[in-house]
Amino acid sequence: MSESKGVLQGFKEFLMRGNVIELAVAVVVGAAFTNIVNAVVKGIINPLVGALGSQNLDHYQSCLTATCATDPKTGAFTDGIYILWGSVLSAALTFLITAAVVYFLMILPINKWKERQAARKPADEAPLGPTEIELLTEIRDALIAQRSGAMPAPSHTIGIQKTRE
Repeated sequence: MSESKGVLQGFKEFLMRGNVIELAVAVVVGAAFTNIVNAVVKGIINPLVGALGSQNLDHYQSCLTATCATDPKTGAFTDGIYILWGSVLSAALTFLITAAVVYFLMILPINKWKERQAARKPADEAPLGPTEIELLTEIRDALIAQRSGAMPAPSHTIGIQKTRE
């Protein structure tokens, strides 16, 4: 039973890591915005590209062989080797728009929220150096040793170079 608690606890810790949560948010939001992004690509991007040619990016293609033919009724390829670069361009535009929406509407606000939370949290105590009393004691001991002609080894390293005069 304790082993299953350990596994479940480990799984919970894995799920609660920031990267996993951000990835889950990106997937969900990306899926939710798919229709919006597709509408933007079909309604805005394709007409802009259509000013140069066809409004449907799927019609942009190149033939690798000398003889290329399509059936005029169905539009199916009958001869030749085609590269359908228009559909690749459409998919790339859809991806870029989706990534921008996810970043600017989800990831950026979450990161700013995390920064604010980190700024509110008190800073972790860094390893402290010697206290004032310890430094003054060490300086006193160094002065006494200097007067007597012997320099004892310092009790801690404080970054102050001691020289004999």
